[in-house]
Amino acid sequence: MSSILIRGGTVVNADHAFQADVLTQDGQIIAVGPDLQAPAGATVVDAGGQYVMPGGIDPHTHMQLPFMGTTTMDDFFTGTAAGLAGGTTSIIDFVIPNPKQSLMEAYQTWRGWAEKSAADYGFHVAVTWWDESVKRDMGTLVQQEGVNSFKHFMAYKNAIMCDDETLVNSFSRALELGAMPTVHAENGELVFLLQQQVLDRGITGPEGHPLSRPPVVEGEAANRAIAIADVLNVPIYIVHVSCIEAADAIARARARGQRVYGEVLAGHLAIDDSVYRDPDFAKAAAHVMSPPFRPKAHQEALWRGLQSGNLHTTATDHCTFCASQKAAGLDNFAKIPNGCGGVEERLAVIWDEGVNTGRLTPSEFVAITSANTAKLFNLYPQKGCVAVGADADLVVWDPAGTKTLSAKTHFSKNDFNIFEGRTVRGIPSHTLSQGKLVFVQGDLRAERGVGRYIKRPAFNANFTASKLRADVMAVGAVKR
Repeated sequence: MSSILIRGGTVVNADHAFQADVLTQDGQIIAVGPDLQAPAGATVVDAGGQYVMPGGIDPHTHMQLPFMGTTTMDDFFTGTAAGLAGGTTSIIDFVIPNPKQSLMEAYQTWRGWAEKSAADYGFHVAVTWWDESVKRDMGTLVQQEGVNSFKHFMAYKNAIMCDDETLVNSFSRALELGAMPTVHAENGELVFLLQQQVLDRGITGPEGHPLSRPPVVEGEAANRAIAIADVLNVPIYIVHVSCIEAADAIARARARGQRVYGEVLAGHLAIDDSVYRDPDFAKAAAHVMSPPFRPKAHQEALWRGLQSGNLHTTATDHCTFCASQKAAGLDNFAKIPNGCGGVEERLAVIWDEGVNTGRLTPSEFVAITSANTAKLFNLYPQKGCVAVGADADLVVWDPAGTKTLSAKTHFSKNDFNIFEGRTVRGIPSHTLSQGKLVFVQGDLRAERGVGRYIKRPAFNANFTASKLRADVMAVGAVKR
């Protein structure tokens, strides 16, 4: 594998930024420093006036997901390729077993689907039911397969929703194994009831979706999951925090010393609930995801959570359904397949809304788009930093570059872009994955099947003096 020298840029890590060249060889960073010499035959990338940052890690995607009677438009190749075009070089996707399906059987299915991936990937595995076989499979996944996180859906009644008994059993098992429980925090019983009530009032369009999933429904579930984790003394990670109520629950728990971590989606930081009132059904339905987009006041609360260190990572929940698939809910919003895209746009939207507005420093941007995820899920320092020995997953970031986001130009296979028409300033000029240039000034060079499955080691059992405790001390702590 040839060498690449990135010359003349400003290296940005989560703790500090500095002027340096970066030299890669055989998929790793082998030197970081001033005035590096290019070996014979090396490719030289001019990064003058640009930033050199670790590639983004999206900790929440759903590629090739079978859901609500259909399957997402993006598979593991098209979805990861789109991510590379946006500077995201790794994803953590979700294995979601059907009720009563073996966790290992589902895991092997997802591993097969992911063999076409263009970028490195890992998996969270969902616990959707409980018996002794689930307990046993969790052990196999942690100890043999490199899975150190388990997902729990508190929503989707009569499908994949966990009851409290399952939460307690799974959280306890995760603690034994040194794994991180994660939760989708919405009260599924309340959502089910509210959906029926909204429909009974004759509200059948997409505007009914946020009415059936108000912020208090998310806040209640977040509080309940945090309380269960507190009693069991297990760390917990709340996915796609969308509202003040859930963000406040996390902040309160952290203030009393509990290990709670929060994830925010790029969409929830930039889009409000007015999208559901668009008279065009296709446009409104395209934004149906759970939790839904919220009124603007919630966006500012999420930004404050990221700034304060009470929220830690950013993701997309990339789960793409096209207009014809969304039309399944034409007469009933509860039947609209839930999901939106964003794996390609995440970094640019967060840079534009965060760094360009003064909400974030470049180092804080790296923390919430890459480094914190790597630390929380035990990928650091292989991923999440620009340092000797780290994987050569890098993005050269042009802070002056602009782009108008659109379904007409994105690389996702979906026919809608939730950021349609938004012009962003700050875009990737080059992306490196495994030491190869996979995106160069608009030219996507993604290769099917070269992505690697990255095992994530368990943390010490019971988290006593664990690596997690040491790593997360740095999460959110950034030098300005």
